[in-house]
Amino acid sequence: MGKREIIAHWLTMAGRDWKSVEALFKAGQFIHALFFSHLVIEKLLKAHWTRDNIENEPLRVHDLEFLYNQTELKLSAEQTDFLRIVNSWNLEGRYQDYKDKFYKIATKDYTEQKIKQVDELRVWLQSALQSKG
Repeated sequence: MGKREIIAHWLTMAGRDWKSVEALFKAGQFIHALFFSHLVIEKLLKAHWTRDNIENEPLRVHDLEFLYNQTELKLSAEQTDFLRIVNSWNLEGRYQDYKDKFYKIATKDYTEQKIKQVDELRVWLQSALQSKG
């Protein structure tokens, strides 16, 4: 596959995950909605990574800051700070005590507010990818 196909793949996967975010939130599965929000941003960053690097496939990492730092993107300070928050929602391999604390934080109001912010970042990342040609 060439770069265009790989980028299209990441965009398709991010779109599917975004639908999951919406469904999970609607079902009251707030922690999982936030986890899938992380996946959406991760996949969009991997699309940018693919566009901005010689190789076609990014490393199999989930660290959003690491991925961002390997792209040509220029996030605002506010966006960068938010990226760190979203990064904390990656629950893979987290210890149970962290997950327990996160369940207490991930209320409906918190999740709704954060999903709105994710949506803004999601749209921005998609737009930035399209503006690169």
